[in-house]
Amino acid sequence: MKNRIHFFDTTLRDGEQSPGCSMTHHEKLALAHSLADLGVDILEAGFAIASDGDFAAISAIAEDVRGPKIASLARARREDIERAARAVEKAKRPRIHVFLASSDIHLEYKLKIDREEALDQAANMVALARTYVDDVEFSPEDATRTDREFLCQFVGAAIASGATTINLPDTVGYATPEDYAAMFRTVQERVPGADRVILSTHCHNDLGLAVANTLAAVAAGARQVECTINGIGERAGNAALEEIAAALRVRADVYPYEHNLKMERLYPVSRQLAGTISFGPAPNKAVVGGNAFAHEAGIHQHGVLSNPLTYEIMTPVSVGVPANRMVLGKHSGRHALRSRLETLGYRLSTADLDIAYRAFTELADRKKAIYDQDLINLVAHHRRHEDLIATEKVS
Repeated sequence: MKNRIHFFDTTLRDGEQSPGCSMTHHEKLALAHSLADLGVDILEAGFAIASDGDFAAISAIAEDVRGPKIASLARARREDIERAARAVEKAKRPRIHVFLASSDIHLEYKLKIDREEALDQAANMVALARTYVDDVEFSPEDATRTDREFLCQFVGAAIASGATTINLPDTVGYATPEDYAAMFRTVQERVPGADRVILSTHCHNDLGLAVANTLAAVAAGARQVECTINGIGERAGNAALEEIAAALRVRADVYPYEHNLKMERLYPVSRQLAGTISFGPAPNKAVVGGNAFAHEAGIHQHGVLSNPLTYEIMTPVSVGVPANRMVLGKHSGRHALRSRLETLGYRLSTADLDIAYRAFTELADRKKAIYDQDLINLVAHHRRHEDLIATEKVS
């Protein structure tokens, strides 16, 4: 267990509740099956008390999807926990995920309770959840802005009441890698029973540090990572599952941990999610973005054509992307142009390639996107004018 990372996917809960990411019952069920095929360990299917539709979707996933544990989120309230318990009751391995804010700003302005009341509520509601399921996760919301001494008391109360996983969320994306890791070390050092539970991360990306914070916590002892496909989620999103997985694979020298994900399923699931919600990942999104394995600069293209490892730290196929792309534009070089022309069936001499390249760069200065038909037209034009006298069409 010490060397295994558990992937907790919350695409269907935290991801779906962000603007533009709403899914229908059937879409959630289809994506849940794909996430199970991907190999996630825990699938947070929704927030049962949020709506009748969410309850129905969680219930359907709990009954129909096998492989991962199926979890429902619940506030530290009796009605939430009872509703969550009913939603996941048909799961082979059900989990209830209970949360209660722990930072003073949340206690005072949102919940309007003091620390002692929060401690009692957390302990009582975790104990209630344990009467329904053996697997209870507890999250002190806004943990990274919580007084560390009180956080340790809070976590200790949850463990004493039966929590089996303790999640320390960076709810508002406030943490830096150094202080997030330090928080995990503090909890492990000071909280009785912390060695008997799995510690979990849940990072938001408000400062663009969600994945970095997650990896820092893993290095500090966390063994569950909460994340979403394409990094969707509240505000700037959550830690991206595919980025965490890729980092663990590529930098196994730094993170020597095992996990259950089928890496080649990352890109297909990313595309499925993009087709389900109202937007896809940005072109420059790591691992699954449209430009993640695309090269336009001539120096890069030459290197990749010679040996992909010059500029690609992982192969496209390793994460399910069909192939890398040589994008032809004004920054491209002769090697990429020659390669594309040969793919199209044209083999040019060195002299002819020079002529073609000059024509190509003139076109690229005028036209942002160069398509295969542009290249075919370019070759045909020069053949008609007998500039490319040695151009050979390869059958």
